[in-house]
Amino acid sequence: MPRYEFRCRTCASTFEVDRPMSAASDPADCPAGHHDTVKLLTTVGLGGRARTAQPAGPPAMAPAGGGGCCGGGCCG
Repeated sequence: MPRYEFRCRTCASTFEVDRPMSAASDPADCPAGHHDTVKLLTTVGLGGRARTAQPAGPPAMAPAGGGGCCGGGCCG
């Protein structure tokens, strides 16, 4: 079941509520009994490195003629 995070505007406490997605937009009362709360936007933290966006189109090809006897131009 999804967990939603709320903050109380009266006492500034932050609390979580487990509820079905169908009730995601329902208001939640502060555990201290206050009614003025706001749902916070939360993100999932994932480990690893961020990828940079790659340009659209075909993948870049290696330059021709890598050296040696097969195309480097150094053999006569």
